[in-house]
Amino acid sequence: MISQTFDVKGGFHFGRDNVPKLRAELEKLGLDGFLVPHEDEYDNEYLPDCNERLLWIAGFSGSAGAAIVMSDRAAIFVDGRYTAQVKHQAAPEIFDYCDLVNQGMYGWIEEYGKPGEKIGYDARLHSPAALDLLQTAAMRAKVELVAVETNPIDLAWTDRPAAPMAQINPQPIEFAGEDHSSKRQRIGIAVERGGADAAVITAPPSIAWLFNIRGGDVSRSPLPLSSAIINKDGTATLFVAPEKITDETRSHLGNQIALRPESEFEAGLSELEGKTVRVDPATASAWVLERLGAGGARVQKLEDPVMRPKAVKNAAEIEGSRQAHIRDGGAIVKFLHWLDTIAQTGEVDEIIAARKLESIRKTLPELRDLSFDTISGAQANGAFAHYRVSEASNLKLVPGSLYLVDSGGQYPDGTTDITRTVPIGQPTAEMRTQFTRVLKGHIALSRVRFPKGTTGTQLDILARLPLWEAGFDYDHGTGHGVGAFLGVHEGPQRIAKSPNAVALEPGMILSNEPGYYKEGGYGIRIENLQVVTEAELIDGGDRPMLGFESLTMAPIHRELIDVPSLTPAELEWLDAYHAEVRQRIAPLVDGEVAAWLYSATEPLAGATP
Repeated sequence: MISQTFDVKGGFHFGRDNVPKLRAELEKLGLDGFLVPHEDEYDNEYLPDCNERLLWIAGFSGSAGAAIVMSDRAAIFVDGRYTAQVKHQAAPEIFDYCDLVNQGMYGWIEEYGKPGEKIGYDARLHSPAALDLLQTAAMRAKVELVAVETNPIDLAWTDRPAAPMAQINPQPIEFAGEDHSSKRQRIGIAVERGGADAAVITAPPSIAWLFNIRGGDVSRSPLPLSSAIINKDGTATLFVAPEKITDETRSHLGNQIALRPESEFEAGLSELEGKTVRVDPATASAWVLERLGAGGARVQKLEDPVMRPKAVKNAAEIEGSRQAHIRDGGAIVKFLHWLDTIAQTGEVDEIIAARKLESIRKTLPELRDLSFDTISGAQANGAFAHYRVSEASNLKLVPGSLYLVDSGGQYPDGTTDITRTVPIGQPTAEMRTQFTRVLKGHIALSRVRFPKGTTGTQLDILARLPLWEAGFDYDHGTGHGVGAFLGVHEGPQRIAKSPNAVALEPGMILSNEPGYYKEGGYGIRIENLQVVTEAELIDGGDRPMLGFESLTMAPIHRELIDVPSLTPAELEWLDAYHAEVRQRIAPLVDGEVAAWLYSATEPLAGATP
């Protein structure tokens, strides 16, 4: 278990100590600068300590960002989630603070690059599309981008942590639901039908799912850092550090999966000479495509063939997710009871609350890790949708405010992600009105029935409409995919304004999380995970329909609901949901917590405001 950490204030010494070390290495290489993305060789959301290069150079610990370090200047790029945090962590006398989304490294190069400058980059850390943008910007600025064989940060980082060597374990068939030999045959057929001889798989979640294995190389996701090649006949090669493979795992993988050290991955790519090789440019690095091209392979740029099968959960994975959510729901209910009692004093702060929730989850023997760093936002901090508490930003849960907590756990049978908003003291009428608008959107996306072929983009408006009608909105997606004891953020499906052509299919798990954020005031979000299901034919209808089953099991706070604003259909859904929460969670709690649960799940239909 990797515990939640909070002390991310004051990383100024990183830049002050380490930027000169990098500049010394760049001088040896004849380079004027270097590009430092947050991404590592595996393009994961979470990185092992040895790949936290942006943190090492700048002291910035956010999950998205980049930096450019030149011999005479430097810039760090973050999105709106981290504009306050970066000022606490990246030394202002070294770094200019820049916008990751609207400017990015390519915009900076085009505007501030000086003709004749040579800027180095590590092709293993950039996607082909990102590198194309950078090359175009460099051409316009008359700057030369130079690929390096060895990352100069790795040379300058003399006390760099060792690469993780966590043991890889088989994922039991009772949770996986399908043997990996069957999966490999399915993927091999898809590769062949697509006109390729083999596919290169570089995304660790895809590898974990394909081979029914789980690892521990990064926090928050049970991933084995590795690479793979799968052939059209279903045989495969897994490139992984031998130290990670136990005798049990070796036996589990069998003789149709060749095991080679990860150091031989480049050689494995060159052995594909003359073959048509499928590669996903969205997940594979520019380096992979360059190595394949240089080795004489015909590169076919198509989506990772594992991605969609992985997103459509089978019966065992769905049932595992149900059980994980019930178990997690018991912990959440204990925490919500604590929030409604002990935490109402005004003396509890965001860090205490997050640690309390983790301590409750840790009592569950099945818990393997959190599924992401807990978002624990009190007062105005709740208005930052992806807030991360630190010692510098920590606020108390004071009466008359709202507290937003977004958290999740990793269990062998499922991954959870839940957000609840709780009043501290008496909520204002405005808070109740806005919460109810968010709730109406959440219910609309829970109740909807939709025809096959519908995408998340087409459903997104349902969650926003009650807010739009009053002139409000939120600036994040409404729903992301979730893995089965894998990543809490999983594609290709999602529910958002941005176009997404992936139709929702039975078995896909997505979040449902509309919100409202009043800058300087408070934040509101209600999030459940839900699985796409086959729905009963609507009376009088003639189209097969799909719907959602809620997986998350925890009460939605009654004191924040303006009951008269809900329609009879909305009340019916909410009362039915709370009845199911009570039925499933009551056996897991007792005493005061059980009494609180019964009160929190009483029917609202007919209740007085």
